Amino acid sequence: MRGDLCMQSYRRKEHTAVTAVRLNLDTDGLTYRKWGALQVAKPGDWVVNRGEDAYTVDAEVFERTYRPLSPGVYEKTSRVWARRAETAGVMPTREGSTVYQAGDYLVYNDPEEKDGYAMSSAKFESLYVAESVS
Repeated sequence: MRGDLCMQSYRRKEHTAVTAVRLNLDTDGLTYRKWGALQVAKPGDWVVNRGEDAYTVDAEVFERTYRPLSPGVYEKTSRVWARRAETAGVMPTREGSTVYQAGDYLVYNDPEEKDGYAMSSAKFESLYVAESVS
């Protein structure tokens, strides 16, 4: 069930840049376990490091949502739409899927809820701030 009434627009907080490198290798992809499930990065996707957290981002999504600050350093500039999960579940993502708990945030790169992922409330609140409604 979509929680349209609870959906809110957020922007990334300042000083939350990441380091990233594009997976420009002749490979069948990169497979790894994270977020309670198997993830797959395709050639051209991005390997992102944010502090102690590393993950991959689909190439099209990265190019649409991040901008370069300096060589290898990027910041997310696009807004996201998010709401808290009422119950635990599994969210399909472009890389695989994410297992989430009640109270975690379901985060989307678009308001139509087509490009999403889940994040713990503590991590989400450390990275994002609600956009003001004018």
